[in-house]
Amino acid sequence: MIDEIAYDILRALRHNGRISIAALAQEVGISRASAYSRVESLTRAGIITGYTATVDTARLGLGVSALVFCTIQPQQWTSFLQAIGEMPDIESAIVMTGEHDVMLIVRSVDMEAMQSLVIGTIAARAEVTKVETAIVMGEVFRRPFVLPGDIPRRDPIGVDSGLMRFTRTDLGRGTRV
Repeated sequence: MIDEIAYDILRALRHNGRISIAALAQEVGISRASAYSRVESLTRAGIITGYTATVDTARLGLGVSALVFCTIQPQQWTSFLQAIGEMPDIESAIVMTGEHDVMLIVRSVDMEAMQSLVIGTIAARAEVTKVETAIVMGEVFRRPFVLPGDIPRRDPIGVDSGLMRFTRTDLGRGTRV
């Protein structure tokens, strides 16, 4: 199913999700019928899950963004996830390991509205035991998705597993020569 042509199709769609099947076929070097059937196959397999526009949230009037890290009461995940799924100002919810359970990406029109969302709505939920918020100062880039072939090989660093908060630095860093 996922061969180099499928990856080429995904790369082309990542660059331009509105590309026509004819232009996609030409860019990938296959027939229109093959491009159509391959896109349909990738969709049926659940690899392509939809198409969307990317927007500049600040130009839309959502000038304040934040990462909200939430710690959730055990046994209350379902109600929390359902509740945040219904909040339109939450762009993304990511379940994670570490000190917090969930990271939310939230958007707001101004700091007052952000404070109302974070303190008055999210932190006020009974399921939440702790909230930490980091206001986003600027967004450098946002990729629509990453493909396996995009990831370069890296040398192993030999750190024991389970040290997710440990970051190895250059041992000579900070010493004078």
